[in-house]
This record gives sequence, structure tokens and C-alpha cells, in this order.
Amino acid sequence: MQRQPQLDTQAHAPAQTQTVSRAPGKLVLSMASTPDELREVQRLRYKVFIETMGLAALKRDDGLDSDEFDGHCDHLIVRDSSSLEVVGTYRLLSAARAHKLGRMYSEGEFDLSRLNVIRSRIVEAGRACIHPDYRGGSVIMLLWSGLAEYMRRERCDFLAGCASISLADGGHNAVAVYHKLVQSHLAPAEYRVTPHLPFPYTKLDPAQSPQVPALLKGYMRSGAWICGEPAWDPDFESADLFLLMPLANLDARYAKHYGVA
Repeated sequence: MQRQPQLDTQAHAPAQTQTVSRAPGKLVLSMASTPDELREVQRLRYKVFIETMGLAALKRDDGLDSDEFDGHCDHLIVRDSSSLEVVGTYRLLSAARAHKLGRMYSEGEFDLSRLNVIRSRIVEAGRACIHPDYRGGSVIMLLWSGLAEYMRRERCDFLAGCASISLADGGHNAVAVYHKLVQSHLAPAEYRVTPHLPFPYTKLDPAQSPQVPALLKGYMRSGAWICGEPAWDPDFESADLFLLMPLANLDARYAKHYGVA
């Protein structure tokens, strides 16, 4: 059993609260600031990542998706004010926290040595998660606006992270998505990374019609780069792409929609 992480008491001040109307209540964006809010985040992630995906190997008695990084990260949350339920979240690791830890989460899957020259300017984002009943667009828009604000506050120029593609179909869609996106969104050579456990995409036939996951599609529309070949994550049964997005490329509809640009 993993040790339950404690929220870092040096966490940054919460982001400015923003609201957007949604019947019957409002969606409210903030930053998790207590251990109880962190556990709400972890419960939502468990529901979406473990229960919904049916990953029996990752089931836990406490019903929390947690790891050693949680206590060192900031956690954007979107809450439905009518039910007080956390319905969306994004985990953010600042450059300063990553330096203190000595690594980013993505380094468990990729060799990031080529990015050493820009490490002090990177925010790593991960564990993006939205409740199945709230996937109409408003939640992700709020999370993106909070992400843009966070990057500016941290004075970081790059967003980094992994985007997962399910292997439920045997990996054929992952192959098709990679082939489709790498043609137009491949990172400059100086930002390429190497997977520790490569996904064997050359040995599989691609699906006829690539189905790009919504989050990955959002990254691409916002100017993100794919930084190399996919890694294989056997625990989450996914092919993972490492993405890097310059803040300057962040799509105006996300950065300005709520007046944070």
C-alpha cells in the first residue's frame, strides 16, 4: 500500500477563484489548499482512472489514486457549487518543486536529458481528470484558464506532460493517432525525448480512422508538440506521448476566455 501523501505546506496561494454559470449551480475554479481537498481530487481520479477504465491491478481499498508526487504539486480543482462536488482537476508541478525533487513525473517514462537547458522554465501538468457527467467543455475551459494563469505566475515558458491513448483495442488506434499527429506536430530536434519502455507501434497495423482523445486533441489545437515516440505504460494499459507546449503557442480561446491572459 502506498503511503498516503500529505499536502505540502509550502504550496502556492490559491489561484483567483473564477466561476462560470451551469444549471443548476456554478462551476468554481480554485486551487486545492487542504488535505481534505487533496483527497477529493484523489477520489475523483480513482473513479475516472481506475474504476471507469476497469484497471483491476490498480484497485485499492482506500479508493484514492495517489502517489509520491501529489504532496509536492499544486492541484487545480473545479467544483460544482450546487453539490460541492469536485468535478475536474489538473495536477501541476512547478519548476522549483521539480528541482527540489530532482525529477519530473514524466521521467519515469522518458529520458528528458535534452530538456535540461529549459527545465527552470517548465511546468509539468498531469492527471487531468473530469467527471463523466461534466464533459461538455466548461470544465476543461476553466482548467485551461487556470493552467495559463499558473504558468504566468510561475514565470514558466513551457508546459510539459504526458497524454495517454488507451490500448483497449490492442493498440491499433494508438498507432494511427501517433502517425496522424506526428506529421504536423513533431517537436524541433532539440526538444526530442526517448521512452524508457517504447510502445512497439511499428509492429501493429494502424486503425482505419484515428480517434484522438479529447485532451490530446486540445493540446494539439493549443500548439503543443509531440516530442518523440510513445512510451508503453502497462499499469494504465496505455501508450503515452510526451508533449511540450510553449506558453506563446497557447490558444487564445483558452488563455483569454476567462480574462486571464
